[in-house]
Amino acid sequence: MKVGLYFGSFNPVHIGHLLIANHFVEFTDSEEVWFVVSPQNPLKKKDSLLDANLRLKMVEAAVAPCERLKASDIEFNLPQPSYTIDTLKFLKKKYPWYDLVVIMGSDTLEGIVEWKEYYDILSGFKLYVYMRRDFPAKTYKKEKNVTFFEFPYLDISATYVRDLLKKGKSVQFLVPDKVLKLLAK
Repeated sequence: MKVGLYFGSFNPVHIGHLLIANHFVEFTDSEEVWFVVSPQNPLKKKDSLLDANLRLKMVEAAVAPCERLKASDIEFNLPQPSYTIDTLKFLKKKYPWYDLVVIMGSDTLEGIVEWKEYYDILSGFKLYVYMRRDFPAKTYKKEKNVTFFEFPYLDISATYVRDLLKKGKSVQFLVPDKVLKLLAK
């Protein structure tokens, strides 16, 4: 079985994340997409993140209606901060029968050189990359393990959702209703 691994802080998870994940299970050979929630991304300040357990609960609530989308707490049980290469090695060892692919945006791919052992990710794992406006990722167009996908563009980010919340604005329709309820607590 081919499993797409969608890594992120999901701070908070929003409809853009869900649309991308659903698109991958509908229009690629990925049979499932796992949202790998990172408790502590080494490239983000901890105080900028909502509580890790709350973020995991929000992802669980958001993906519950779709049996092919799953929330994963695997990084909660690994040393922190969470490094993608360490998680990939762990998952490859734990699930050798799965064909694991990494899902990311072209914006993330352009910054991959900042990641721990990034070349091991590029050379050892398949990457399914969705194009983001203003991030053509031209450097990686010829990488054999990188496959690019065009998706309908939706300019929504977790930063935008957090900014609206700070301003006291509604985020209804930007996040699933169950996530909205968890954010209101």
